[in-house]
Amino acid sequence: MEAITQGLYLLVDPLNLALILGGVFIGVLVGALPGLSSPVAIALLIPFTITLDPVPAISMMAALYCAGTFGGSITAILINAPGAPPAAATALDGYPMAKRGEPGRALGLATVASVTGGVFSLIIFIFAAPLLAQVALEFRPQEYFALAVFALSMLASISGLSSLRNLISGAVGVLLGTIGVHLTTGVERFTFGIPELSEGISFVPVLIGLFALGEMLAQSQTLDKTFERIKATATKLPSLKELNELKYTILRSSGLGTFIGILPAEGSTVAAIMGYNEAKRWSKKKDEFGKGSPEGIVGPEAANNAAAGGAMVPTLALGIPGSGSTALILAALIMHGFRPGPYLINETPEFVYAIFGAMLIANIAFLLIGLVGARFFSLVTFVPNRLLWPAVFTFSMIGSYSIAGSLFDVSVMLIAGIVGFFMNRHGFAAAPLVMGLILGKLVEETFSQSMIIYDNNFFGIMESPVVLVFFALTIISLSSPLWGLLRKRRATKKEKEEKQA
Repeated sequence: MEAITQGLYLLVDPLNLALILGGVFIGVLVGALPGLSSPVAIALLIPFTITLDPVPAISMMAALYCAGTFGGSITAILINAPGAPPAAATALDGYPMAKRGEPGRALGLATVASVTGGVFSLIIFIFAAPLLAQVALEFRPQEYFALAVFALSMLASISGLSSLRNLISGAVGVLLGTIGVHLTTGVERFTFGIPELSEGISFVPVLIGLFALGEMLAQSQTLDKTFERIKATATKLPSLKELNELKYTILRSSGLGTFIGILPAEGSTVAAIMGYNEAKRWSKKKDEFGKGSPEGIVGPEAANNAAAGGAMVPTLALGIPGSGSTALILAALIMHGFRPGPYLINETPEFVYAIFGAMLIANIAFLLIGLVGARFFSLVTFVPNRLLWPAVFTFSMIGSYSIAGSLFDVSVMLIAGIVGFFMNRHGFAAAPLVMGLILGKLVEETFSQSMIIYDNNFFGIMESPVVLVFFALTIISLSSPLWGLLRKRRATKKEKEEKQA
């Protein structure tokens, strides 16, 4: 209880509160702008927080992360262009409701469901993170190696067009993580005589290039694309009667989203899709889905915001990112000198609870912003990309250079941006590569330590039951897309046979 009090006390400082509210405003704004997303904003924000103390810096990013997840629903509802991938499921019923003349009602449902899901996950977070950290304290290098391998296997379902492409992206990230001097042996690898590569590739320029510059190049192909835009004059909160009808959908999606968020590498997108599917499966009005069903809005919105809080659990307790955005926050923690994982929670619990408090404040704040700022944010969707993306490019250049005052980092950012553009064009998501880059160092370090402990006997690490469990989960995770494909083929074959009969 003392740690919780100390953590919340850290946020009382006026500057900290101002930065958290600023993060909320930026997050909702970024989410409401078509083409931008919270990972892009966090990637651009990281270099500008290097001069801040760790608490306000990470709190601001956590607040932006929460608000950005909600902000994506604004464009999904008003122009059928999700501001963030998780909001794609919200658009299925949010936009039809807006088109029939109820944009305020759709925004109100999304706001209430988002806040409920976010607060629900934070309550779980405050209890689950310390418990998970206590378990992880007993982990030796071999258990951490198996956990990291399991987390990498989960990249198959994070995003993108196919599981294989996601795994390839993750493998490329792991390979990039091996650049530089190997800490255990002192061997220099893949530096090609370039001194700047001896310490490895800096996280920040890669993050900015992949997310911000890559997205800018992708959006440049749609400058002339127009959307049917709907103005919202005010957000209309659902009545108590309507909330009573939707309470089970919201609670179910909140629980599901929190669980999905806690799983390594899954994140809000998977949670939103599952939240929508479960809302439809349990609904008594299935025929209304796709036509403006309230359940079709609150289901994915509660799930994706709950996943945002849930994803912070493995990020802080284990040092394993729970989503693309938390991978960026994890990189920021490392940049500020922290070692994410069980020691972070046990040695500086007040810091963890300060992040919890920041996310709680963010949820309350974007509730107020969602209620009074509907008209403003509906106007934000009219900002043309021709004005938006030059500003993104400028911030990308400044941010990449400001970390170490190095033009080499700017070059890395530009190369990463071009690579990110072609990856996106061919269905390779950027998030698995970033997670591979972060987790790759953990995999290599713990594997080297394990081999030293067991005198280079790989099978020696199998003595641990925890290792065997994680390896079994890895096999299940890697084979699940194959089983899904087989089930789909069987269902298609059955439908054909029924039609022929």
